[in-house]
Amino acid sequence: MKKLLVILLFLIISVSFISAESAKAASVEMKLAHFAADAHPGNLASKMFAEAVEKRTNGQIKVIIYPNNALGAPPEVLEQNILGAVDMSLPTQGQLGKYSKRFNCVMLPFVFNDYKQADKVLDGKFLPWALPDLDKAGLVFLLNWEWGFRNLTNSKRPVVNPDDAKGLKIRTPPELPTQAAMEALGAVVATINFNELQMALKQGTVDGQENPIAVIYSNKLYETQKYLTMTGHNYNSMVHVISKKVWDKLTPEQQKIVKEESKKAGDWMRKAQREDEAKQIKELEKLGMQVVYPDKAKFKALMKPAYDRMKAVAGEDNIAAFLKMVDEAK
Repeated sequence: MKKLLVILLFLIISVSFISAESAKAASVEMKLAHFAADAHPGNLASKMFAEAVEKRTNGQIKVIIYPNNALGAPPEVLEQNILGAVDMSLPTQGQLGKYSKRFNCVMLPFVFNDYKQADKVLDGKFLPWALPDLDKAGLVFLLNWEWGFRNLTNSKRPVVNPDDAKGLKIRTPPELPTQAAMEALGAVVATINFNELQMALKQGTVDGQENPIAVIYSNKLYETQKYLTMTGHNYNSMVHVISKKVWDKLTPEQQKIVKEESKKAGDWMRKAQREDEAKQIKELEKLGMQVVYPDKAKFKALMKPAYDRMKAVAGEDNIAAFLKMVDEAK
C-alpha cells in the first residue's frame, strides 16, 4: 500500500512539473514597436491592447511596447517586423506600399472626402483586394487603427491658396504620396527622420511639415509652427500587423484573443482621436497657431502630376480599381 502511495505521489509531482514547464514554454513575450508619441492615442491604444492580451491569456502573452520610434524609423521597424525581429508594428499604408502596390493607392492626394468614406473603403472592399500582398510579405493583418487626415503647418506665412505653398521647405516622411502632393503645390520637400524634426524646425532647416492634428498637438509642433492649414491632403491609418512567423506559433485561442483585443483598442483609438480633433484645434489656436480652412478644391486641382507619379509605382490598373471603390463609397 505504501509503495502504491509513493508511486501515486511521484506521478502527481511529475505531472505538476510537466504542466508547469509546459505553461512556461507556452509563454510568449512580444515586441510592439510604433512611431506615435507617448501621449498620442496610438500609444494609449497599444497599452490598452497589451494589458488586455496579458490579462486574457493569464500572462502567457506579454506585449512590450516601444513607442516614439524607439526601435528605429518606421521603414526599419516594418522591415524588422517582416523578418521577425519585431513581433508587431503599426505601419501606415504608405509604409506598407513598399511591399504592396495596392497599399500605395490609399494615400492618393485628396482621394477621400471624409472619415466615413475612408472607413467604408479601407474596412470594406479594400481588405480582400490588398491583404494577399501582406501575406506574401510575411505579415498578418489584425485591424486598421487610426492616424488621420494630414494637414500642413509652417513658420513663414498662412497658406490660404496653393500659391502660398510655393517655395516652402516642407518635411515629409519617405513616402511618395505625401512627397508628390507637396511638390505638386510647389513646395520643396525634405525627408527628415521624425525624431530629428523638432530640431530641424527650430534651426530653420525646414519651414514646415505635414501631419494629422493629433501628431501636431501631442508632439508640441506648435512651439515652432505658427500657421496650420487644414488641407487634409492625404489620409492614412495605422495598420496593426503581426509577423506571420510569430502568428503561426500562437494557439487558435491566443490568435482569437489577439484579434479581438486589437479590434477593441483600434476602435477606441479611432473614436477617441476623432472626437478630440476639434478640441485640439481650438487648443492649438489658444497656443498661438493661426488656423486656415482653405478651399480644398483649388489644391486638389493641382494634383495631376502627383497622380501621374503614383501610377508609376502603384500601377494604373490598381489605381483605377481603387478609385472605383472610393467612388462607390461616396
